[in-house]
Amino acid sequence: MHDLIAPQNKAASPLVSEDEREDERRFCLRIGRLAVRSLYAELTLYPKPGLVSLRDNGSHADMRAETFMRSMFALRHYFVRITLAGSRGAPFGVLAALGIEAERRMLAATGGVNTHRGAIFALGLLCAATGSCRAQGAALSAHAIRAALLARWGAALAAHARGSVAGAKASTGSHGLRVTARHGIGGARQEAALGLPAVFDVALPALHGALAAGRGPRRARIDTLFALMAHIGDTNVYHRGGAEGAATVLHHARAFLASGGTGAAGWEERAERCHRMFVARRLSPGGAADLLAAACLVDAVAAGGAWP
Repeated sequence: MHDLIAPQNKAASPLVSEDEREDERRFCLRIGRLAVRSLYAELTLYPKPGLVSLRDNGSHADMRAETFMRSMFALRHYFVRITLAGSRGAPFGVLAALGIEAERRMLAATGGVNTHRGAIFALGLLCAATGSCRAQGAALSAHAIRAALLARWGAALAAHARGSVAGAKASTGSHGLRVTARHGIGGARQEAALGLPAVFDVALPALHGALAAGRGPRRARIDTLFALMAHIGDTNVYHRGGAEGAATVLHHARAFLASGGTGAAGWEERAERCHRMFVARRLSPGGAADLLAAACLVDAVAAGGAWP
């Protein structure tokens, strides 16, 4: 694994001992594993309205659980590399280059199917921010990770978001960029420029609240997914269902939460009915799924790598 994170910058200095380099290597490997496990936790969760799981393909005719597994396998080294890049103070351009290469590997593994583009961006940034925290000797808390993300790359992310608006207006970007321009929603780049508020201000409080209520990891993650669906403008949903589809997702997510979420009797049947309805309308809140995985990653890192 040493070739995946070859010494560079400060780690190449003779002032850094071999033991310190080995500690850095082990740390990056651990964070990389947590990132993949977070993606796996999202994949295996059920019921998830419109999304691929081990049970079915959701609203997707071009992907299934095995497609996601191939993608995760292809991305495993990326999360290690970008954690190391963050640890060594790499500029945003280096992180972006790693992400572009990871996307290339993902598409090669899936036969051109976009399984994890949003996760490559969000979880990659969180891995880099975690590496930065460690390098600075900061506690690996959710607050410290978000602070590191904004302090180290906030300005570059803001410029990246401004560039995405221009690219979208020129219709040269991805589906997500064109959706942000057409419907006036922020999208993943704006979310990152703000320090991933959907992760830190929506998902993590929902996750911790459900766990504190004794609902267990599975139900807590389902509640978190619905909380994200109820709060974000998901470009995946807008792309498939337009403004009407987005309104449908918001309405049903908020209704599920208002009924008590997974703390209410009959919650599973209500979630499954929502799933069937989303599939019938080809709605898929993939952006919420990516952010759920991102929240799982931050939660696991902050817990010292513990996995419930």
